[in-house]
Amino acid sequence: MNVLMVRAKIKEENVADTQAATEKVIQALEQARPDVHYAVTRLSDGVTVLAFLEMEPGQEHPLLPFPEYAEMLENLKQWYAEPPTVDYMTVIGSYRLL
Repeated sequence: MNVLMVRAKIKEENVADTQAATEKVIQALEQARPDVHYAVTRLSDGVTVLAFLEMEPGQEHPLLPFPEYAEMLENLKQWYAEPPTVDYMTVIGSYRLL
């Protein structure tokens, strides 16, 4: 299993906006119930977020059809304190996390 991980530092004044947008995306996913594994976390510095999405390299991004996700991506362009980093991770062990 592969996981797309995005690490982004958010401007301090936009942390609440980012959380609200994330909650909106999660609510849309809960309503639609797609076969998707997705999580967003905030680190202890209060401004760095990590987003995790189970998907294979080259796979079509499963969240792009959701308007809430597209809206969040558009807003994040203004909310980033610095460019995000994107990595693929290969899960070598997990118990119910991913």
